[in-house]
This record gives sequence, C-alpha cells and structure tokens, in this order.
Amino acid sequence: MKRINVDIDEMRAFRALVDSGSFRTAADAVGVSPSALSRQINRLEGRVGCRLFDRDTRNVTLTPQGQTFLRLAERILNTTENAMAEFMAYQAARRGRLTIAGLPSVTAGLLPRLVQQFLDAHPDVDVQINDVLSNGIIREVELGQADLGFTAGAVEVSERLSFQKLLTDRFVAVGAPGGPLDEKRSYSWQELVSQPFVAMATGTSVRMLTDAACAQQGLLFRPRFEVSHLATAGAFVSQGLGVTALPALTLPVLGREPLIFRPLGEPEMLRDIGLIWRSGRTLSPAAVAFLELVRRSDLKTQIPDPFRD
Repeated sequence: MKRINVDIDEMRAFRALVDSGSFRTAADAVGVSPSALSRQINRLEGRVGCRLFDRDTRNVTLTPQGQTFLRLAERILNTTENAMAEFMAYQAARRGRLTIAGLPSVTAGLLPRLVQQFLDAHPDVDVQINDVLSNGIIREVELGQADLGFTAGAVEVSERLSFQKLLTDRFVAVGAPGGPLDEKRSYSWQELVSQPFVAMATGTSVRMLTDAACAQQGLLFRPRFEVSHLATAGAFVSQGLGVTALPALTLPVLGREPLIFRPLGEPEMLRDIGLIWRSGRTLSPAAVAFLELVRRSDLKTQIPDPFRD
C-alpha cells in the first residue's frame, strides 16, 4: 500500500479553497499568492493520486473523491490544531504536571501558600507533593521523579544538581505550659536534654541537627521518645511527656494543643532551607513558572515568630 505523506499547509490550503470556492479568496486566507495556492493543490492531488476539484474559469467544485477527502482532512486538521493548542498551553504553563518533593516540615510550612499562588495563575496544572526525607528528595530529583525539591541543609552543587538557598530556619525549645520551660528566658541544649526529650526519628533533618548540637557540646543524648511525625511530637510534649527542640518553620504542624516556645542557644542551631533541581536538564514550563514564583516570594515572612505575644 502506497504511503501518503500529508503536508499540513497543503491540507489547510485545501480546506480554505473548499470554504471559499475561489483561488484568490482562499489564497488571501492562507497568506499566499493564487499561483502558490494552485501549486499546493496540484501537489496534494499528486500525493493522493486523484483530482479533488473540478475547476473552470469561474467555478471550483469538489469531486466525489474531494468530498470524501474533505471529511478526512477535517479530522486531520482538527487533531493537529487541538494537539498544537494543547502543546502551546503546556509551553505557557497553562497545562501540564508539576511534582515537588520536600521534607514534611518544609512542605507544610512553605508550600500551601506558594501552591495557592501558583494555582491562582495556573489553575489547570496538576500539582503533586511528595513528602520524603532528605536523601529521598535528592534521589527523586536526580531520577526525574520530581521536578523540584525543597531540602534542609546545604546540598553540594554538582553536575547533577543545582541548589539555591531560600532562607534560614532557627531551632526553638518547645514545652508544655507549667512544665520545665515555664520560665520566660533562653534555654541551653544542656538544660533541654537533661529533661525527658521527644526526638524526631533518626534520618530526619531535625534529628541530624539535634545530634550535631549535642555533639558540639559534648552532651550525652538519650531521648525518652523518638517519633516520626511532627504532630506526634507536639502531642507528646503537650501532654507533659517531655520537651523538644524544633525549627520554627515546623511549629504550625504541631497541632492545636497548648505549647510554649522559648529561645534556644548554646549552640544556636540554624537550618538552611533550599531548592534543588537537575542540572543540565530543561525544566518543564510549569516547573520554571513555579521556580520563578519562589524566587519572587519573600519566604522569610512565612516563618512564624513563636515569641510574639
């Protein structure tokens, strides 16, 4: 069976000639001269192997073959135009999919407002949030499973990853009203770990920095409880089962139980929050639009002030 290579410009010329019935009018519609339009129609008829129009000095009419071809041409042009419209919407970040990986403490603290702003401008983009630990974020971005990743702590820039620091998050002491932190002052890590301590699970960014603070002070750190979720830590502390230390950005995730927050020093622990993406790879238009939104935003205003009365 002979294969016919369809030329979209010739198909558009064919449809314009059918609609107008005049070479001059159709030529104006597609932006070519009447002679150029005539050559396009001749080439198309050569491709399909039959006459599509009967024409004389005054009239241009479809042949029976042309009438059948018109139905096929409409299908081809509609499919092409719809596909191009879909691609142009994707290019303008009006359609598509955006996948963001991030630490739960970061995604809960930063992303709700950012995603709302993004969807206000790009309502038809599908957004997926993957809550994972630090190593998982890097892996998902490197494998292309996530377009962007929100991380805690500096990430080594390499041929595979680009990193942009966004803000610095400060650790604070967290306790229950009437408990060991009831006095309104700054507390040291030594004072904190001498109490029953509710620690985040090993492998989390919070736990790594907690361990680092104790190591800097030469403190023996034996937490009374280890939990995987911030809300669980908040519930345990609120119940009076212990105290904890958490970055300020995580505090809205702790729940509604009564808690008090105190400055924490000796040493002061800071957590850098940053964004990573694959180096040397073109980001999708949706990812580019979200990255530009992040860069325009004053993210420091999203960190709660736990000491404000």
